[in-house]
Amino acid sequence: MSEKKDETSGVSTTGHQWDGIEEWNNPLPRWWLYTFYVCIVWAIAYTILYPAWPLVNKATAGLLGYSTRAEVAEQISVVEAQNAALETKLASADLNRIAEDAALHNYAVQGGASVFRNNCAQCHGSGANGLRMGSGYPNLLDDDWLWGGEIDEIAYTVRHGIRNEQSDDAHYAEMTAFGRDEILESEDIDKVVQYVLKISSQEFDAAMATDGEALFLDNCAACHMDDGTGDMVGGAPNLTDAIWLYGGDVAALTETVNNARFGVMPAWSNEYRTAGGLSDSQINAVAAYVHQLGGGQ
Repeated sequence: MSEKKDETSGVSTTGHQWDGIEEWNNPLPRWWLYTFYVCIVWAIAYTILYPAWPLVNKATAGLLGYSTRAEVAEQISVVEAQNAALETKLASADLNRIAEDAALHNYAVQGGASVFRNNCAQCHGSGANGLRMGSGYPNLLDDDWLWGGEIDEIAYTVRHGIRNEQSDDAHYAEMTAFGRDEILESEDIDKVVQYVLKISSQEFDAAMATDGEALFLDNCAACHMDDGTGDMVGGAPNLTDAIWLYGGDVAALTETVNNARFGVMPAWSNEYRTAGGLSDSQINAVAAYVHQLGGGQ
């Protein structure tokens, strides 16, 4: 392509043409060009002074030694210093009387909400409703609490957990697998299931439920009580209400009686978790948060 000049403006063209339209080879505006050069100089200076170039395990530190992580850590330490007195007070607070101190209670609830979202919501849901009925993760908004729903009992459960191998003080109750361990025949399990449907006010087979009552009293009442209302302190759920941790239909109940259930909650205290554990103040805070949601006692 040959270069030529526009007759009117005297500006050279690039030689490109499309549909009779030629492209002029105008120089860039001086202000734009100088700005571009300044940006280049700034970029080079920035990569020298600040962390910029990625290496194998880290990035170049920069001559100024600036770190956003260090800046955030400094800001966190400032806030921690401001809240140190409340943290100390919360760690040893009598949870049954914490509501009497409005400032401390508000601090606990706000901090507990953050602890809950970071550590508990994965299982209990962001709204603390247990994800869904039958999931095996308890709804913390109702009053159906195994091992107690008082605020100090909630703190104990958070600290030690349930059926875990971390804390010797974890809540523990184990249901017998009546089918898997060949304690009851499958037809007897079906009868027990029908009886449980009856006492939980669901549709049931009357003849099977009648036979199932005797089987229930012989095999299940020791934990769930003769009337099926359970032993909350001992970890045996109430079978007469509409709240089911693993589901209350025929299939779910049959599976439960056959193979039992063995849900585990970790011990959250940093005494038992080398990483990611909760301090005493965090445990008390999340207990206060959960309790004020309205569930428990």
